[in-house]
Amino acid sequence: MSRRRSRPLPVEEFTADIADLTDTGAGVARIDGRVVFVAGALPGERVRFRITRMRRGTRDAVVTAVEQPAPDRVVPRCPHFDICGGCALQHLDARRQIEFKQKQLLDALQRIGGVVSEVVAPPLVGPVWAYRRRARLGVRWVHKKNRLLVGFRERATPKLALLSRCEVLDARVGTQLEALGELIAGLSIREQLPQIEVAAAETVALVLRVMQAPTPEDCDRLRAFAAREGFVFYLQPGGPDSVVPLDPPAPELTYSPDGSALTLRFEPLDFVQVNLALSQQMVRQALEWLALRAGEQVLELFCGLGNFSLPLAAQGVRLTAVEGDAALVERARANAARNGLDVHFLKADLFQPDAHAPWLAAPCDAVLLDPPRAGAQEILPFVAKLAPQRILYVSCHPGTLARDAGLLAALGYRLVRAGVMDMFPHTAHVESMALFER
Repeated sequence: MSRRRSRPLPVEEFTADIADLTDTGAGVARIDGRVVFVAGALPGERVRFRITRMRRGTRDAVVTAVEQPAPDRVVPRCPHFDICGGCALQHLDARRQIEFKQKQLLDALQRIGGVVSEVVAPPLVGPVWAYRRRARLGVRWVHKKNRLLVGFRERATPKLALLSRCEVLDARVGTQLEALGELIAGLSIREQLPQIEVAAAETVALVLRVMQAPTPEDCDRLRAFAAREGFVFYLQPGGPDSVVPLDPPAPELTYSPDGSALTLRFEPLDFVQVNLALSQQMVRQALEWLALRAGEQVLELFCGLGNFSLPLAAQGVRLTAVEGDAALVERARANAARNGLDVHFLKADLFQPDAHAPWLAAPCDAVLLDPPRAGAQEILPFVAKLAPQRILYVSCHPGTLARDAGLLAALGYRLVRAGVMDMFPHTAHVESMALFER
Protein backbone atom coordinates (compact mmCIF):
# COMPACT_ATOMS: atom_id res chain seq x y z
CA MET A 1 0.00 0.00 0.00
CA SER A 2 1.56 3.29 -1.08
CA ARG A 3 1.83 6.23 1.27
CA ARG A 4 1.06 9.75 0.23
CA ARG A 5 4.28 11.71 0.10
CA SER A 6 4.33 14.95 2.02
CA ARG A 7 4.77 17.98 -0.17
CA PRO A 8 8.01 19.92 0.33
CA LEU A 9 7.63 23.27 2.04
CA PRO A 10 8.14 26.38 -0.10
CA VAL A 11 11.61 27.85 0.33
CA GLU A 12 10.54 31.40 -0.56
CA GLU A 13 8.97 33.92 1.79
CA PHE A 14 5.55 35.47 1.24
CA THR A 15 4.07 38.89 2.01
CA ALA A 16 0.44 39.50 2.98
CA ASP A 17 -1.90 41.67 5.04
CA ILE A 18 -3.27 40.24 8.29
CA ALA A 19 -7.05 40.42 8.57
CA ASP A 20 -7.86 38.78 11.92
CA LEU A 21 -6.66 36.62 14.82
CA THR A 22 -7.52 32.96 15.35
CA ASP A 23 -8.62 31.59 18.70
CA THR A 24 -5.02 30.44 19.19
CA GLY A 25 -3.61 33.94 18.65
CA ALA A 26 -2.24 33.48 15.12
CA GLY A 27 -2.77 36.10 12.43
CA VAL A 28 -5.03 35.23 9.50
CA ALA A 29 -3.89 35.96 5.93
CA ARG A 30 -4.62 34.68 2.43
CA ILE A 31 -2.25 33.72 -0.36
CA ASP A 32 -3.30 32.13 -3.63
CA GLY A 33 -6.81 31.69 -2.28
CA ARG A 34 -5.65 29.72 0.75
CA VAL A 35 -5.93 30.69 4.40
CA VAL A 36 -2.61 31.04 6.22
CA PHE A 37 -2.30 31.14 10.00
CA VAL A 38 0.74 33.28 10.78
CA ALA A 39 2.22 33.02 14.29
CA GLY A 40 3.48 36.35 15.56
CA ALA A 41 1.31 38.52 13.27
CA LEU A 42 -1.42 40.96 14.29
CA PRO A 43 -4.52 42.33 12.49
CA GLY A 44 -3.80 45.40 10.41
CA GLU A 45 -0.18 44.43 9.79
CA ARG A 46 1.66 43.67 6.58
CA VAL A 47 4.18 40.95 7.24
CA ARG A 48 6.63 38.62 5.54
CA PHE A 49 6.44 34.99 6.57
CA ARG A 50 7.59 31.50 5.73
CA ILE A 51 5.42 28.40 5.58
CA THR A 52 6.07 25.86 8.35
CA ARG A 53 3.30 23.36 7.65
CA MET A 54 0.89 22.61 4.81
CA ARG A 55 -2.52 21.09 5.40
CA ARG A 56 -5.48 20.54 3.13
CA GLY A 57 -6.82 24.02 2.38
CA THR A 58 -4.69 25.88 4.96
CA ARG A 59 -1.11 26.71 5.78
CA ASP A 60 0.74 27.44 9.02
CA ALA A 61 3.48 30.07 8.96
CA VAL A 62 5.74 32.18 11.12
CA VAL A 63 6.60 35.87 10.76
CA THR A 64 10.07 36.67 9.43
CA ALA A 65 9.62 40.45 9.22
CA VAL A 66 6.94 43.01 10.06
CA GLU A 67 6.81 45.50 7.19
CA GLN A 68 3.93 47.57 8.57
CA PRO A 69 3.31 47.07 12.32
CA ALA A 70 -0.05 47.44 14.01
CA PRO A 71 -0.34 50.39 16.43
CA ASP A 72 -0.98 47.92 19.28
CA ARG A 73 2.19 45.91 18.69
CA VAL A 74 4.59 45.98 21.67
CA VAL A 75 8.01 44.53 22.33
CA PRO A 76 7.60 41.17 24.13
CA ARG A 77 9.01 41.25 27.63
CA CYS A 78 10.26 37.67 27.44
CA PRO A 79 13.44 37.12 25.38
CA HIS A 80 12.19 33.63 24.52
CA PHE A 81 8.79 34.67 23.17
CA ASP A 82 9.66 33.83 19.56
CA ILE A 83 10.51 30.21 20.35
CA CYS A 84 8.57 29.25 23.50
CA GLY A 85 5.06 27.91 23.06
CA GLY A 86 3.91 29.02 26.50
CA CYS A 87 2.65 32.45 25.40
CA ALA A 88 1.02 33.55 22.14
CA LEU A 89 0.20 37.25 22.61
CA GLN A 90 3.09 39.03 24.34
CA HIS A 91 3.53 41.14 21.19
CA LEU A 92 0.02 42.58 21.61
CA ASP A 93 -0.74 45.37 24.10
CA ALA A 94 -2.35 43.90 27.23
CA ARG A 95 -5.52 46.02 26.85
CA ARG A 96 -5.96 44.85 23.28
CA GLN A 97 -5.51 41.25 24.42
CA ILE A 98 -8.60 41.69 26.60
CA GLU A 99 -10.58 43.16 23.72
CA PHE A 100 -9.56 40.22 21.54
CA LYS A 101 -10.75 37.76 24.18
CA GLN A 102 -14.03 39.61 24.69
CA LYS A 103 -14.62 39.47 20.95
CA GLN A 104 -13.87 35.74 20.92
CA LEU A 105 -16.50 35.18 23.60
CA LEU A 106 -19.24 37.35 22.10
CA ASP A 107 -18.66 36.02 18.57
CA ALA A 108 -18.86 32.42 19.82
CA LEU A 109 -22.07 33.06 21.78
CA GLN A 110 -23.79 34.44 18.69
CA ARG A 111 -22.28 32.14 16.05
CA ILE A 112 -22.46 28.83 17.95
CA GLY A 113 -25.18 29.38 20.53
CA GLY A 114 -27.36 31.84 18.67
CA VAL A 115 -27.57 34.07 21.77
CA VAL A 116 -26.61 37.63 22.57
CA SER A 117 -25.90 38.79 26.12
CA GLU A 118 -28.17 41.56 27.33
CA VAL A 119 -25.22 43.11 29.20
CA VAL A 120 -21.52 42.77 28.40
CA ALA A 121 -19.72 42.94 31.73
CA PRO A 122 -16.42 44.82 32.09
CA PRO A 123 -13.56 42.29 31.89
CA LEU A 124 -11.86 41.16 35.06
CA VAL A 125 -8.14 41.91 34.92
CA GLY A 126 -5.24 41.37 37.29
CA PRO A 127 -1.47 40.93 37.25
CA VAL A 128 -0.06 40.10 33.80
CA TRP A 129 3.46 39.02 34.87
CA ALA A 130 4.59 36.38 37.40
CA TYR A 131 0.96 35.40 37.89
CA ARG A 132 1.14 31.67 37.22
CA ARG A 133 1.16 29.53 40.38
CA ARG A 134 0.47 26.17 38.69
CA ALA A 135 2.43 24.77 35.75
CA ARG A 136 3.94 21.63 34.31
CA LEU A 137 7.58 22.05 33.25
CA GLY A 138 9.23 19.64 30.88
CA VAL A 139 12.70 18.31 31.70
CA ARG A 140 15.12 16.80 29.20
CA TRP A 141 18.81 15.94 29.08
CA VAL A 142 20.15 16.83 25.61
CA HIS A 143 23.24 14.78 24.79
CA LYS A 144 24.26 16.89 21.79
CA LYS A 145 24.27 20.06 23.89
CA ASN A 146 25.53 18.32 27.03
CA ARG A 147 23.02 20.20 29.13
CA LEU A 148 19.66 19.80 30.77
CA LEU A 149 16.63 21.87 29.72
CA VAL A 150 13.76 22.89 32.01
CA GLY A 151 10.74 24.73 30.63
CA PHE A 152 7.99 24.63 28.04
CA ARG A 153 7.85 23.23 24.53
CA GLU A 154 8.81 25.19 21.47
CA ARG A 155 6.03 26.48 19.26
CA ALA A 156 4.56 23.72 17.11
CA THR A 157 7.28 21.18 18.02
CA PRO A 158 7.65 18.59 20.79
CA LYS A 159 11.13 19.90 21.64
CA LEU A 160 11.77 21.81 24.85
CA ALA A 161 12.70 25.44 24.36
CA LEU A 162 16.04 26.62 25.73
CA LEU A 163 14.85 29.03 28.45
CA SER A 164 16.76 31.06 31.01
CA ARG A 165 13.63 32.36 32.76
CA CYS A 166 9.83 32.60 32.44
CA GLU A 167 8.11 35.95 32.91
CA VAL A 168 4.63 34.57 33.62
CA LEU A 169 5.55 31.93 36.21
CA ASP A 170 5.62 32.80 39.90
CA ALA A 171 8.93 34.67 40.10
CA ARG A 172 10.27 32.30 42.74
CA VAL A 173 10.26 29.62 40.03
CA GLY A 174 10.40 31.64 36.82
CA THR A 175 13.78 33.12 37.69
CA GLN A 176 15.25 29.75 38.68
CA LEU A 177 14.89 27.65 35.51
CA GLU A 178 18.61 27.57 34.81
CA ALA A 179 19.39 26.79 38.45
CA LEU A 180 16.86 23.94 38.39
CA GLY A 181 18.50 22.66 35.22
CA GLU A 182 21.93 22.70 36.82
CA LEU A 183 20.56 20.93 39.91
CA ILE A 184 18.92 18.11 37.95
CA ALA A 185 21.89 17.80 35.59
CA GLY A 186 23.95 16.83 38.64
CA LEU A 187 21.60 14.01 39.67
CA SER A 188 22.22 10.38 38.81
CA ILE A 189 18.62 10.17 37.54
CA ARG A 190 18.78 13.20 35.24
CA GLU A 191 17.57 11.11 32.28
CA GLN A 192 14.81 9.51 34.35
CA LEU A 193 13.12 12.77 35.39
CA PRO A 194 10.83 14.02 32.57
CA GLN A 195 8.77 16.74 34.26
CA ILE A 196 8.26 19.02 37.24
CA GLU A 197 4.83 20.07 38.52
CA VAL A 198 4.82 23.53 40.12
CA ALA A 199 2.35 24.47 42.86
CA ALA A 200 3.06 27.85 44.42
CA ALA A 201 1.36 29.09 47.57
CA GLU A 202 3.09 30.63 50.58
CA THR A 203 5.47 27.71 50.00
CA VAL A 204 6.53 26.58 46.51
CA ALA A 205 6.06 22.85 45.96
CA LEU A 206 7.94 21.15 43.13
CA VAL A 207 6.82 17.62 42.25
CA LEU A 208 9.55 15.66 40.46
CA ARG A 209 8.25 12.87 38.21
CA VAL A 210 10.89 10.22 38.82
CA MET A 211 11.08 7.07 36.70
CA GLN A 212 13.86 5.78 38.95
CA ALA A 213 14.38 6.34 42.67
CA PRO A 214 16.95 9.03 43.51
CA THR A 215 20.10 7.93 45.33
CA PRO A 216 20.94 9.21 48.83
CA GLU A 217 23.42 11.60 47.18
CA ASP A 218 20.67 12.86 44.88
CA CYS A 219 18.41 13.47 47.86
CA ASP A 220 21.13 15.42 49.64
CA ARG A 221 21.52 17.67 46.57
CA LEU A 222 17.77 18.26 46.46
CA ARG A 223 17.63 19.07 50.17
CA ALA A 224 20.46 21.59 49.92
CA PHE A 225 18.79 23.33 46.95
CA ALA A 226 15.40 23.36 48.67
CA ALA A 227 16.87 24.88 51.84
CA ARG A 228 18.68 27.57 49.84
CA GLU A 229 15.73 28.55 47.60
CA GLY A 230 12.83 27.91 49.98
CA PHE A 231 11.27 25.13 47.90
CA VAL A 232 9.67 21.87 49.02
CA PHE A 233 10.38 18.84 46.82
CA TYR A 234 7.97 15.97 46.28
CA LEU A 235 8.67 12.73 44.42
CA GLN A 236 6.19 11.09 42.06
CA PRO A 237 7.32 7.58 41.07
CA GLY A 238 3.96 6.54 39.59
CA GLY A 239 0.44 7.94 39.23
CA PRO A 240 -0.99 10.95 41.08
CA ASP A 241 -1.59 8.87 44.22
CA SER A 242 2.14 8.08 44.48
CA VAL A 243 3.22 11.67 45.28
CA VAL A 244 5.14 11.93 48.57
CA PRO A 245 7.26 14.70 50.07
CA LEU A 246 11.00 14.19 49.92
CA ASP A 247 11.11 14.88 53.65
CA PRO A 248 7.72 14.47 55.36
CA PRO A 249 5.80 16.12 56.76
CA ALA A 250 5.62 18.88 54.14
CA PRO A 251 4.09 22.27 55.01
CA GLU A 252 0.45 22.69 54.01
CA LEU A 253 -0.41 24.44 50.76
CA THR A 254 -3.28 26.88 51.36
CA TYR A 255 -4.91 29.95 49.85
CA SER A 256 -7.98 32.09 50.33
CA PRO A 257 -10.57 31.54 47.59
CA ASP A 258 -11.97 35.07 47.83
CA GLY A 259 -9.37 37.13 49.70
CA SER A 260 -11.21 36.77 53.02
CA ALA A 261 -10.20 34.84 56.13
CA LEU A 262 -11.41 31.61 54.50
CA THR A 263 -8.59 29.17 53.73
CA LEU A 264 -8.57 26.25 51.34
CA ARG A 265 -6.00 23.48 51.57
CA PHE A 266 -4.80 21.68 48.43
CA GLU A 267 -2.32 19.03 47.36
CA PRO A 268 0.48 19.79 44.86
CA LEU A 269 -1.27 18.05 41.93
CA ASP A 270 -4.78 19.31 42.69
CA PHE A 271 -6.48 21.60 40.20
CA VAL A 272 -6.47 25.21 41.34
CA GLN A 273 -6.87 28.28 39.15
CA VAL A 274 -3.43 29.40 37.98
CA ASN A 275 -3.90 33.11 38.71
CA LEU A 276 -4.73 33.63 42.39
CA ALA A 277 -5.51 37.36 42.27
CA LEU A 278 -7.82 36.91 39.28
CA SER A 279 -9.42 33.80 40.78
CA GLN A 280 -10.33 35.72 43.94
CA GLN A 281 -11.92 38.45 41.81
CA MET A 282 -13.81 35.76 39.91
CA VAL A 283 -15.28 34.30 43.11
CA ARG A 284 -16.32 37.72 44.39
CA GLN A 285 -17.96 38.56 41.05
CA ALA A 286 -19.85 35.24 41.06
CA LEU A 287 -21.31 36.06 44.47
CA GLU A 288 -22.20 39.56 43.34
CA TRP A 289 -23.96 38.35 40.17
CA LEU A 290 -25.90 35.63 42.00
CA ALA A 291 -27.01 38.09 44.72
CA LEU A 292 -27.89 35.28 47.08
CA ARG A 293 -29.89 35.63 50.28
CA ALA A 294 -29.35 33.64 53.45
CA GLY A 295 -31.46 30.50 53.48
CA GLU A 296 -31.69 30.12 49.69
CA GLN A 297 -31.03 26.65 48.32
CA VAL A 298 -28.05 26.55 45.97
CA LEU A 299 -26.66 23.73 43.85
CA GLU A 300 -22.99 23.85 42.83
CA LEU A 301 -21.73 21.51 40.10
CA PHE A 302 -18.09 20.61 39.39
CA CYS A 303 -17.17 21.98 42.82
CA GLY A 304 -13.62 20.59 43.00
CA LEU A 305 -11.85 21.44 46.24
CA GLY A 306 -14.44 24.02 47.23
CA ASN A 307 -13.13 27.17 45.54
CA PHE A 308 -16.66 28.54 45.20
CA SER A 309 -18.23 26.31 47.87
CA LEU A 310 -16.66 27.97 50.87
CA PRO A 311 -17.56 31.57 49.92
CA LEU A 312 -21.06 30.43 48.92
CA ALA A 313 -21.62 28.68 52.25
CA ALA A 314 -20.30 31.72 54.12
CA GLN A 315 -23.27 33.67 52.68
CA GLY A 316 -25.61 31.53 54.76
CA VAL A 317 -27.18 29.60 51.89
CA ARG A 318 -28.12 25.91 52.00
CA LEU A 319 -25.52 24.48 49.64
CA THR A 320 -25.30 21.11 47.90
CA ALA A 321 -21.99 20.77 46.04
CA VAL A 322 -21.31 17.96 43.54
CA GLU A 323 -18.00 16.70 42.12
CA GLY A 324 -17.03 13.59 40.16
CA ASP A 325 -13.63 12.95 41.77
CA ALA A 326 -13.93 11.14 45.10
CA ALA A 327 -10.59 12.41 46.42
CA LEU A 328 -11.58 16.01 45.68
CA VAL A 329 -14.90 15.51 47.43
CA GLU A 330 -13.12 14.32 50.57
CA ARG A 331 -10.73 17.28 50.49
CA ALA A 332 -13.64 19.68 49.90
CA ARG A 333 -15.41 18.27 52.97
CA ALA A 334 -12.25 18.74 55.00
CA ASN A 335 -11.91 22.31 53.75
CA ALA A 336 -15.47 23.13 54.76
CA ALA A 337 -15.01 21.55 58.19
CA ARG A 338 -11.78 23.40 58.94
CA ASN A 339 -13.58 26.68 58.13
CA GLY A 340 -16.63 25.79 60.24
CA LEU A 341 -18.99 25.72 57.25
CA ASP A 342 -21.89 23.36 56.59
CA VAL A 343 -21.92 22.07 52.99
CA HIS A 344 -23.54 18.90 51.66
CA PHE A 345 -20.85 17.48 49.34
CA LEU A 346 -21.68 14.61 46.98
CA LYS A 347 -19.78 12.50 44.47
CA ALA A 348 -21.58 12.01 41.16
CA ASP A 349 -20.72 11.61 37.49
CA LEU A 350 -21.96 14.85 35.93
CA PHE A 351 -21.25 13.63 32.40
CA GLN A 352 -23.52 10.58 32.84
CA PRO A 353 -26.12 11.88 35.30
CA ASP A 354 -28.31 9.51 37.27
CA ALA A 355 -31.84 10.79 36.62
CA HIS A 356 -33.02 9.20 39.86
CA ALA A 357 -30.41 10.82 42.12
CA PRO A 358 -32.20 12.52 45.07
CA TRP A 359 -30.16 15.70 44.68
CA LEU A 360 -31.61 16.14 41.17
CA ALA A 361 -35.09 16.33 42.67
CA ALA A 362 -34.42 18.80 45.48
CA PRO A 363 -35.77 22.37 45.21
CA CYS A 364 -33.19 24.89 44.04
CA ASP A 365 -33.09 28.69 43.84
CA ALA A 366 -29.75 29.07 42.04
CA VAL A 367 -27.09 26.94 40.36
CA LEU A 368 -23.38 27.64 39.96
CA LEU A 369 -21.37 25.43 37.63
CA ASP A 370 -17.68 25.49 36.72
CA PRO A 371 -17.18 22.63 34.25
CA PRO A 372 -13.96 21.60 32.50
CA ARG A 373 -13.27 22.40 28.85
CA ALA A 374 -15.83 19.83 27.64
CA GLY A 375 -18.66 21.92 29.09
CA ALA A 376 -21.84 20.81 30.83
CA GLN A 377 -24.36 19.84 28.16
CA GLU A 378 -25.14 16.44 29.73
CA ILE A 379 -26.26 17.87 33.06
CA LEU A 380 -28.01 21.03 31.85
CA PRO A 381 -31.37 19.42 30.98
CA PHE A 382 -31.53 18.06 34.54
CA VAL A 383 -30.63 21.50 35.91
CA ALA A 384 -33.38 23.13 33.86
CA LYS A 385 -35.95 20.69 35.30
CA LEU A 386 -35.09 22.05 38.76
CA ALA A 387 -36.21 25.46 37.46
CA PRO A 388 -33.69 27.61 39.37
CA GLN A 389 -34.22 31.33 38.86
CA ARG A 390 -30.50 31.94 38.21
CA ILE A 391 -27.74 29.85 36.65
CA LEU A 392 -24.16 31.10 36.83
CA TYR A 393 -21.80 29.40 34.39
CA VAL A 394 -18.01 29.76 34.74
CA SER A 395 -16.26 28.64 31.57
CA CYS A 396 -12.74 27.94 30.35
CA HIS A 397 -13.73 27.55 26.68
CA PRO A 398 -15.94 30.00 24.71
CA GLY A 399 -17.04 27.32 22.24
CA THR A 400 -18.54 24.97 24.80
CA LEU A 401 -20.04 27.86 26.78
CA ALA A 402 -21.70 29.10 23.59
CA ARG A 403 -23.04 25.63 22.80
CA ASP A 404 -24.42 25.28 26.32
CA ALA A 405 -25.84 28.82 26.23
CA GLY A 406 -27.85 27.84 23.17
CA LEU A 407 -29.11 24.77 25.02
CA LEU A 408 -30.14 26.86 28.04
CA ALA A 409 -31.93 29.31 25.75
CA ALA A 410 -33.92 26.41 24.32
CA LEU A 411 -34.70 25.30 27.88
CA GLY A 412 -36.24 28.64 28.79
CA TYR A 413 -33.32 30.76 30.05
CA ARG A 414 -32.03 34.09 28.80
CA LEU A 415 -28.43 35.26 28.92
CA VAL A 416 -28.53 38.44 31.00
CA ARG A 417 -24.82 39.09 31.55
CA ALA A 418 -21.49 37.77 30.24
CA GLY A 419 -17.85 38.83 30.28
CA VAL A 420 -14.30 37.57 30.14
CA MET A 421 -11.74 37.13 32.90
CA ASP A 422 -8.06 37.44 32.05
CA MET A 423 -6.94 34.35 33.92
CA PHE A 424 -4.10 33.63 31.45
CA PRO A 425 -2.54 36.92 30.25
CA HIS A 426 -0.39 36.71 27.09
CA THR A 427 -2.06 33.46 26.02
CA ALA A 428 -5.10 32.96 23.79
CA HIS A 429 -6.93 31.10 26.57
CA VAL A 430 -10.33 32.69 27.32
CA GLU A 431 -11.97 32.32 30.72
CA SER A 432 -15.47 33.75 31.06
CA MET A 433 -18.57 34.03 33.23
CA ALA A 434 -22.21 34.07 32.16
CA LEU A 435 -25.42 34.61 34.12
CA PHE A 436 -28.70 33.12 32.93
CA GLU A 437 -32.17 33.83 34.32
CA ARG A 438 -35.39 31.89 33.87
